[in-house]
Amino acid sequence: MPFVDLHCDTIAWIRHNRRRGKEMGLRDSEPMHINLKKLQTSGYLLQNFALFVNLAEEPDPWGAVLTLAELYTSEVEKNRDLVTPCRTFADLEQARAQGKLAAVLTVEEGGVCKGDLNNLRTLHRLGVRMLTLTWNHENELGFPNGQSGGLKEKGAEFLAEMEALGMVPDVSHLNEEGFWDVCRLVQKPFAASHSSARTLWPHRRNLTDEQIKAVADRGGVVGVNFYSDFLADSETTRTADIVRHMKHMVDVGGLEVVALGSDFDGITCPLEMVDAAGMGQLIRAMEHAGFTQREIDKICWENVWRFYRETL
Repeated sequence: MPFVDLHCDTIAWIRHNRRRGKEMGLRDSEPMHINLKKLQTSGYLLQNFALFVNLAEEPDPWGAVLTLAELYTSEVEKNRDLVTPCRTFADLEQARAQGKLAAVLTVEEGGVCKGDLNNLRTLHRLGVRMLTLTWNHENELGFPNGQSGGLKEKGAEFLAEMEALGMVPDVSHLNEEGFWDVCRLVQKPFAASHSSARTLWPHRRNLTDEQIKAVADRGGVVGVNFYSDFLADSETTRTADIVRHMKHMVDVGGLEVVALGSDFDGITCPLEMVDAAGMGQLIRAMEHAGFTQREIDKICWENVWRFYRETL
C-alpha cells in the first residue's frame, strides 16, 4: 500500500542521539519510528523530512538548521539505492518510476531564518520545499498556538517570497490569527502538515472546522497527527482515534483535504502501530470504519501527490 507522510522529526532525532554519542543513521537504525527499511516494508512513496530546531535550546538556530540539512544530505546520499531527494514534482514521479522513496526536505521553525530573506533563499537552494512558519515560540514571522497576535510584517514578506520561490507555507503550530492572515495573503494552496481536528479533541494545536474548510477551499491538505495528545484521552495512540479524526475532516472539508502527518520520531507516546513498518494496521482500521479503497488511496497518498503536482 502506498503511503505519503507530510511530517516526521527523524533527522532531528538522529542528531539528538549522535550528540549523545550514539551513532545512528537513516537506513536501519533503532529505536526510531522511521528508517528507510521500515518505510520500504510499508511501501511508502514519499516522506517529508523536517529539520526541527527548538529556538529555546539552540543558541545558533541558523547554524543548527544548516547542520541538520548537512546530516539529511549525507544520509540520503549514502542510501541512494533506497531514497531519492526531490525538489520538483518531476523528481517525485521519477523516484516512483524507479521504485525508490521520494524524500522532500522541510523546516519546522521559521525562526531559524532570523527574519532574513536571504536565509530563506538559502534554504530553498538546499532543497527545502515546505516551511512551518512557527513552532512553539514567537519568532520574527509570527506567534504560535497559545499566544495572541497575527503574522508580523516580516511574516507577510516571507509568505510573498515563499510563493515566488515555490516553497509551501505550513500552518501547523501557527495560531489562529496567523492562520487567517495566511489565508488572506497567499494565492497558492498551503498545508497543515501535522494537525488533527479540534472539534474531536480540544488541543490548541488542532484545527477548528472553519480552518479545515479554509485549507480545503484553497486546495491544500491537512496531515492528521498520530500523537495521542492531539487525538483523544489516551496515553497510547490508537489507530481507531486516528481514523475518527480522518472521518471528521472528510465530513467537514471533503475527501481531498485529508492526508497523513504522523509526527513520527517527534512522538513520545506508545503507538498501537508501533512505527512506520506497522502502517498496515492503520489500513485495517480504515477498512473497519467503512472507508472504501478509493478513499484510503486518497488519504494515504493521492491527495498529497496531487497537492505537490500543483505546488512543486
